[in-house]
Amino acid sequence: MESPAPILSLRNLSKDYAPVEGGTALPVLRDINLEVFAGERLSLMGPSGSGKSTLLQIIGTLDRPTSGTLVLNGRDLSRLSADELAAVRQKEIGFVFQSHYLLPQCTVLENVLVPTLANGDGSKDVGARAVALLERVGLSGRLHHHPGQLSGGERQRVAVARALINRPKLLLADEPTGSLDFAAAQSLATLLLELNQEQQVTLIVATHSRDLAAILGNVCLLRDGRLLKGQHA
Repeated sequence: MESPAPILSLRNLSKDYAPVEGGTALPVLRDINLEVFAGERLSLMGPSGSGKSTLLQIIGTLDRPTSGTLVLNGRDLSRLSADELAAVRQKEIGFVFQSHYLLPQCTVLENVLVPTLANGDGSKDVGARAVALLERVGLSGRLHHHPGQLSGGERQRVAVARALINRPKLLLADEPTGSLDFAAAQSLATLLLELNQEQQVTLIVATHSRDLAAILGNVCLLRDGRLLKGQHA
């Protein structure tokens, strides 16, 4: 039996920031090689400025590498146009950031439904899925509240539900517990682990939190722009 192909493959991926006038290019990521399989979870650790967020942005097609390849679900994303990459982000990748980026004028339910608008999906099914996701993340009693009426932990749970509404195969989280107190951070970490297991969504989390990394396991360390697998910061 053939071994399954990775859902995500990074090959000799590097990223330099353009030089300031009269200066030299700043290397951020150097020869990153990584394979992640469907349903796996991975935590990225490293000091500030080590490139964690940059790597997540490249994986999420919000930025492009300077060199190397990024293959998602068998497609080399470096060969795709901007419109094609936008479609990949919309359908195949979910994002959770340290700042929740919820729309303050919209209810919790409306915020979760926002990513479906680009698909033109106005079906009853998508509404029911949004309600089910909010119930799953413990917010069944908050559907018609606005973000300003929620705690920080609740807002991040809305962001998780929103990230999952289009059934992505890959969920990326950039310091998702960074602005939360200990109890809310632990609760969100447990939720992400449970969703990874229940929905078989591949999960990659960039974090400074040793507690979050310990819960997720499979730690990779970014140091000086290089990826060191299976090591703790």
